[in-house]
Amino acid sequence: MPYKQFVVAAALAVSAFAAAHSVYALPPANTVAQVPADKPVINRKDDLPRHSYRLTLRVTELYLPENRAALLSLAQAVQADILADLATYDIRDDNTIQDYYAVLGSVAILENRWEDYLQLHAKQRALETKEANRLTMGLYSEALAKARLSGGEPAKTLRANMEQALAALDYELVQDNLKSARGRTEILSEALVLGNLESSYQPVVDKTSGEVSYDIASSLVSVSTTLDHFVRDAAVINEVYSAKIAANEVAKTDIWQARKYDLDTDAKATPVVVAVWDSGLDTTIEAFSPVLWRNTAEIPDNGVDDDSNGFVDDVHGIAYDLHSQKVTSILYPMGDFDGDLDVMQTHMKGLGDIQSGVDSDEASVLRKRLASLEQDQVKNFLESLRIYGNFSHGTHVAGIAVEGNPFIRVLVARMTYGHTVIPEQPTLELAHAEAKMVRETIDYFKANGVRAVNMSWGGSLRGIEEALEAHNAGGSAQARKKLAREIYTIGDVALRESIRDARDILFITSAGNSDNDVKFDENYPSSYDYPNMISVGAVDVAGEETSFTSLGKVDIYANGFEVESYVPGGKRIKFNGTSMSSPQVLNLAAKLLALKPGLSTAQLRQLILDGSDEKVLATRSIRLMNPAASVALIP
Repeated sequence: MPYKQFVVAAALAVSAFAAAHSVYALPPANTVAQVPADKPVINRKDDLPRHSYRLTLRVTELYLPENRAALLSLAQAVQADILADLATYDIRDDNTIQDYYAVLGSVAILENRWEDYLQLHAKQRALETKEANRLTMGLYSEALAKARLSGGEPAKTLRANMEQALAALDYELVQDNLKSARGRTEILSEALVLGNLESSYQPVVDKTSGEVSYDIASSLVSVSTTLDHFVRDAAVINEVYSAKIAANEVAKTDIWQARKYDLDTDAKATPVVVAVWDSGLDTTIEAFSPVLWRNTAEIPDNGVDDDSNGFVDDVHGIAYDLHSQKVTSILYPMGDFDGDLDVMQTHMKGLGDIQSGVDSDEASVLRKRLASLEQDQVKNFLESLRIYGNFSHGTHVAGIAVEGNPFIRVLVARMTYGHTVIPEQPTLELAHAEAKMVRETIDYFKANGVRAVNMSWGGSLRGIEEALEAHNAGGSAQARKKLAREIYTIGDVALRESIRDARDILFITSAGNSDNDVKFDENYPSSYDYPNMISVGAVDVAGEETSFTSLGKVDIYANGFEVESYVPGGKRIKFNGTSMSSPQVLNLAAKLLALKPGLSTAQLRQLILDGSDEKVLATRSIRLMNPAASVALIP
């Protein structure tokens, strides 16, 4: 499944590149044309028009001083297409409009139109529904614009503007965002940004003879702000953020301890089978031994399908490889990876610590490693981190699911994702193989009495289209769009039908980490709406919505920030993401079922939702899971 991903926030490639794209800028006041009320409505991302652009330079050469005219030409072409789309269509997605504004803002900054940027900054903020994101949106670019307009000494004025902006903020509300922003100043470098561009986009340019989509072209334009300004100003920004954090740092109040409900071994409860459908599990970790599901009809490691169920050696569950073929190992394979796993674990923990503002030994090690990276070393480093992320993901998720419940029995279902910067090419053949895997996996759950499943993973239609573009597959942009839809539909139908027909199983899925509307973008499975599904968003230890959690279809929220659990080998580290919040709902579901095995799926889902607490935000309300309250509601 090359076009899917595990939903993990702590991935360096995402982290570094998101910072490069997060320009937080807007178009000049007079650039967004007024349009007729009867213009065509866009209700899903796939209906947006496709645009393409011709590059005659290597992607990294765009940022050389002698090629500024070429970069400006690309930027102006992208800007013209955005303005035309805004004028022509009624796009019903605020995130898409914000993204357009961000790219237009990059063009404004590239052209030194600082006043235009400032005039519309408030309009972009008005579209943001997450209060912390709204308050911290554009802090650096706004300070930069004001400094440029003032005519004062650049670094000194920038610092003063940043300090003034931060002084007005409610630190308790925005501290996670500030720590994450400071983290970007510590890991982003010109070599890292250019190396990421080189490995992500140059292979596409090479295969397409220079023709690239809007997604790539707009990213190339947006990166100009990072390279022209952010990297240079990173030290000043870091000092300002650090001073604000140091002066205000207090531990957040943990709301989850009071909501916690654990089962003792002598509780009046019944073992319950649940599944963790993920990247597999390290079954050698001692803590998992008593809570693993066991197929007693299968003889371990004899290479025989003893119970004639179609799976060999499925003692603790089943597994499929990258091409959706059955295999026997239920832990993600490291393949030909010859790196040091301990080093990779250190880097992964260091990244999470930097994002969370924790000054640990691991964070220091990662900073030094990133500082030493040459541009041509970035690809290997990112892919090593990705493969470790895949390797550790399922074990971490399972550790969260089993906490405090000796009656849970975890059936493992392993799927396999690629780790390369350029994904494998999607094909109809692979789509049919994946659809078969999906149906077989859920049939396996039904055959073995699984009552709830965690799915901390997802994909999207646009992800398939981007993977096709990376291989110059599918023909023209319109033909590629059509093929992507065909591939998407094969897997989408299989997953939808299988979930719909498994009425006795509650499917729990992570919402996603892209701060997007999953319905508009057609993310799966988080956009699905079935009576036997729950979609889970992420808040932090204090119940504040995280900056990354996706929107559009979220039923309940749980802690997804700095959540500690096991990784292969038995050590425990903290990860961030809706991948970490989702298994907490599985944890609760398993406890409710252990206490009351006769609960129907509808009753189980309703207990989880009815026990949750409403949290009123500035523009909407969300529901925070409350295990103790849900248990108290058991009839």
